[in-house]
Amino acid sequence: MDKPTLNGEMLTLRPIRASDAEAVWEAVTDDEGRRLTGTTRAFTRAEIDTWCATVADLPDRVDLAITLADPTDDEYLGEIVLTDIDEVVRSANLRLAMRPGYRGRGYGTEAIQLVLGLAFDGLGLHRVGLDVLSINTRAQALYENLGFRVEGRRRDAYRDGERWCDGIDMGLLEDEFRAGQLD
Repeated sequence: MDKPTLNGEMLTLRPIRASDAEAVWEAVTDDEGRRLTGTTRAFTRAEIDTWCATVADLPDRVDLAITLADPTDDEYLGEIVLTDIDEVVRSANLRLAMRPGYRGRGYGTEAIQLVLGLAFDGLGLHRVGLDVLSINTRAQALYENLGFRVEGRRRDAYRDGERWCDGIDMGLLEDEFRAGQLD
């Protein structure tokens, strides 16, 4: 599958490339980002370098760097991913991660809207799902505002330091996406 470039008002989403490795490294070593996404695996810099250089070639997924729409500023602000794309079931999972200095600026909202357009209009998917940690109430509110519905809760599925927290499963169906486009 060719990985697209998507253009919005504020953002351009483009395939992740080797030159993004330094910024990706910042994101995967950010303690707060790791906490809010439930990331427990420690990555090496070599793994990140290899990942950035090869992820665009992987099947069944679309990994896009979030950058500003300004063609003179191509800096990696974060990433948005459609993974586990299943063409038979017509479903995929969504993941969003922003670098520390770019959270809370509305970039995630626009990135998700662009990727949902790709998912439902470009790939012909029927469902996009995700999971969010119960401690990440800002992300959960963002997803709900975009039409995602809570589908379930996995109790104590993640760690938050010494405590446990729940994983909240959310999903958006094609007809819900289309109804939201009419608002």
